[in-house]
Amino acid sequence: MSNSNRFRGTKPAVFLDRDGTVNIEKEYLYRADQFEFTPGAVEAIKLLNQSGYLVVVVTNQSGVARGYYGEADVERLHSHIDQLLQSHGGRVDAWYYCPHHASGKPPYNRECHCRKPLPGMLLQAAADHGIDLSRSWMVGDKLVDIEAGLAAGCKPVLVMTGYGAEAADDLSPEVPRCPDLLAAAQLIAAV
Repeated sequence: MSNSNRFRGTKPAVFLDRDGTVNIEKEYLYRADQFEFTPGAVEAIKLLNQSGYLVVVVTNQSGVARGYYGEADVERLHSHIDQLLQSHGGRVDAWYYCPHHASGKPPYNRECHCRKPLPGMLLQAAADHGIDLSRSWMVGDKLVDIEAGLAAGCKPVLVMTGYGAEAADDLSPEVPRCPDLLAAAQLIAAV
């Protein structure tokens, strides 16, 4: 049997970067008491949920490889975010994170296929959840987010929160730019 259709699913998704997109950028964020949604993020996620998209967060977490915090800390923060979203009627359908970094500490100090700009997290989510990547979107504030989305076959959107203003200069003018996640969600829901 051929693997050529391995990632042909039936459901569209919106892949979201976490830091700088869903939440206010804070270097190596892992503590719930430091977490803050970007303005409009909760409404954006609810709109994507209501529009029939799976919402999947894909985030590089090199703080694990660097020894700043552990995988359990990342998972605790994601559970905290889930609870906050649920209390407002929204949800993230799946969380994927890359704990690796080439200059990190063992066992995380390796090259991998999941660290953005590579599309490994998106491809894994597609396989796990039956996602049609050609009908899906990648929203983020960095060039690596856009590159990962394009490599997976998704339509990219750059948000100007986080590092978005810095990344904008390095992107093709064809990549849509939105002031924040809510504007990106509105753009996606209107398509």
